[in-house]
Amino acid sequence: MAAFSQKIKLKVDDQKDTTVFLVKYYGKNILYADTAEMVKEVVTFDGSKQKPGMLGLLLPGQKFFEFIYNKDEIDIETKGPDYVANMKVKKSEENILFLSYINYLKTSREKANALMDQSRSLDKNSKEYKDLMNQVDGISGAVKTFQVDFAEKNKGKLVGKIVKMSTDVEIPEAPKNEKGQVIDSNFRYYYYREHYFDNIDLRDDRLVNTAMFHQKIEYFFGDKFLLQIPDTIAVQAISMLDKMDYRSEMFKYTLTHIMVNAEKSKIMGMDKLFTILGDRYYCKDAPDGKSYVDWMTSDKLEELCKKIKTNKNLVVGAKAINIKLTDSTEVNWHDFYSLKSDYVILYFWEATCGHCKKSTPLLQKLYAEKLKARNVEVFGISKAIGEDFKTWKKFISDNKLSFINVALTDKIYKEAQKDPYKFIPHITTIESLNYSDTYDIYSTPRVFVLDKDKKIIGKGLTISQLEDFMDRVQKVENAKKIIPADKNKEDEHDEEHH
Repeated sequence: MAAFSQKIKLKVDDQKDTTVFLVKYYGKNILYADTAEMVKEVVTFDGSKQKPGMLGLLLPGQKFFEFIYNKDEIDIETKGPDYVANMKVKKSEENILFLSYINYLKTSREKANALMDQSRSLDKNSKEYKDLMNQVDGISGAVKTFQVDFAEKNKGKLVGKIVKMSTDVEIPEAPKNEKGQVIDSNFRYYYYREHYFDNIDLRDDRLVNTAMFHQKIEYFFGDKFLLQIPDTIAVQAISMLDKMDYRSEMFKYTLTHIMVNAEKSKIMGMDKLFTILGDRYYCKDAPDGKSYVDWMTSDKLEELCKKIKTNKNLVVGAKAINIKLTDSTEVNWHDFYSLKSDYVILYFWEATCGHCKKSTPLLQKLYAEKLKARNVEVFGISKAIGEDFKTWKKFISDNKLSFINVALTDKIYKEAQKDPYKFIPHITTIESLNYSDTYDIYSTPRVFVLDKDKKIIGKGLTISQLEDFMDRVQKVENAKKIIPADKNKEDEHDEEHH
């Protein structure tokens, strides 16, 4: 009886017998939910198999129309080509209301467009033009009032929550001083930012099953609204996530969306956002003592948290872990904490790496002709074990590398394997001998820029980008460029994996 009461019956006039698909939303993703045969213009689905949210019927030729499903019986009739205009809802209070809402918006939009068309040939200073614009503003205001009233009247229904989610929060007038001047010119932005999610029920999983929820979080956390600063985004993300039930689909979808975007971001330093949220929600337990992310396997979670633990020391703003290794003499030890320069560039490279063979001479040129005179030191770090030791020494000599170069050399490597305490802690550190793990060097070349306090201020740069970055940081942006600009986007992340 329960399954029958959740029957979804859809009739499409003049549609030939064919296979059709019920589709559903999960954020931005449209997924197949069910398949059935349409016979004599009618198809029926078992709604008990579906989660509440927006569903749609996909017909041959990519023809498609949507409706709301909220565990109720649905009976809808329509006809192409305009399935919404021809729609009749015979059963489903949610969709009767939804259709009336859509039709109101459509009528209002048509009226406003007609007025705009009339205005295009008029002088913008004329009374007639201003009257038309006042009418357009009136329609816009009426739509906003209608949306607010509609959402309030139907706040107990899914359609009411969807409509409310589509509306922006009302921003009050900015506070003024006794002279009538606005106290804070950024008031509107900050108010909107702090109240952006007020019209979204963050504890209702049904809203995740709509495209609009994704659109809302994508806009808020994207570069069109928030400043793309990791700490700024992290504060807003935590504020939002902590309002949710951490066992909900809404929490899972939102957290995953932000984490994936942070990991894929091309913006330097955005891995800090990934690390902050990862540490808080993936690598620590929820208040109930269980994992926040119970959808992840223990193996995957352990692997991720290991990565996050390493990343904590590598994000922009973190103090770089010192490295102390020998130069090519295998006698003289060098560490970058001892350097008194204004900036230090950590350069991880391999003499056998194809990309390094191109970038290292460029770095030498940049160092010799520009950076050294500006009190910037380069600290090169390599692995020179076995035959690679000779290759490394020869490369340094052939390319006349004048910046500091140290390596985990063959001699040190073999002696440390036998007895690491011969070197640790009185000569060097375990972090230095395991520098690949310490700095997560899975590919070369890799660049980290440190300030005088050895804090990371830049990373993941090509040599051309490094020159631009240092010119900007040292406030000599008009300086003549020594290194040619990267030719294409592939050059921007020209690294060789090991």
